[in-house]
Amino acid sequence: MAGIRLVTDSAADLDPADMAARHVAIVHLDVRLGSIGPETTRTWAPEEFWNQCAKTDVLPETSAPAPGDFKTAFEAAEADGADGVVCVTLSSKLSATYQAAAAAAESMEGFKVVVIDSLSVTMGEGMGVLAGLEAAEAGGSIEEVELAVRDALGKTRVYGTFDTLDNLRKGGRIGGAQAFFGSLLSIKPVIEIRDGLVEGESKQRTRRRSLEYLAGKVREAGPLERLAIMHAAADDVDVLVGMVSGSFDPDRILVTYIGPVIGTHSGPGAIGVCYQVR
Repeated sequence: MAGIRLVTDSAADLDPADMAARHVAIVHLDVRLGSIGPETTRTWAPEEFWNQCAKTDVLPETSAPAPGDFKTAFEAAEADGADGVVCVTLSSKLSATYQAAAAAAESMEGFKVVVIDSLSVTMGEGMGVLAGLEAAEAGGSIEEVELAVRDALGKTRVYGTFDTLDNLRKGGRIGGAQAFFGSLLSIKPVIEIRDGLVEGESKQRTRRRSLEYLAGKVREAGPLERLAIMHAAADDVDVLVGMVSGSFDPDRILVTYIGPVIGTHSGPGAIGVCYQVR
């Protein structure tokens, strides 16, 4: 039998080729950039997305998948002989993606699907998927895979800093950080994804200090199971990698792009850290 399969969405910023090779289905949120529709943006690698964004003043927009998109992924796993599915989604407080997945799961008769709200974004969501995938590949039951995902999500933290707040403001995803951002002017804010929302964490006066603050959060966290650095075509990503290399094996640091879904709201130049404590 195929065991337990994982399904997630494109907000997790996991490598599509790697996930396909490990039988993880990725359900795409739609991204539109001006007149360029999701049928085109879905084919873009993150680098191409950021290249296209640099050519226009139009801000991108996203929309959640339909329940039918998730049902197609669940049915494909069932048809392939899977014993069940664990589905990990983008925070329900930032998108209707979780609700779409839950509705699809309810429509599956005689096939077990567990839908987990990551209450996170980008690699914060992705680390939950990776933990569940490891449990599934080890032959874990659906309960064991679910437990692995939830345990990892509970130990995962996401922090980031932005070059622009235009995207975040337009998208309405600022959450409780609205007042925090209101008077920042040229100050570089640091945010945390906390309980599924974007919350203000710190106010730094320069980009360099914001990166140092992020590196400090990694050092203060103690022994780590996983560490990722995510960026939206930030030209100083190597600076942050160097800052955290003394806290974690450099060969195991996952450096990844913030893709079109979360990038729509973070804007270009955003950079963040995501870590899972032991």
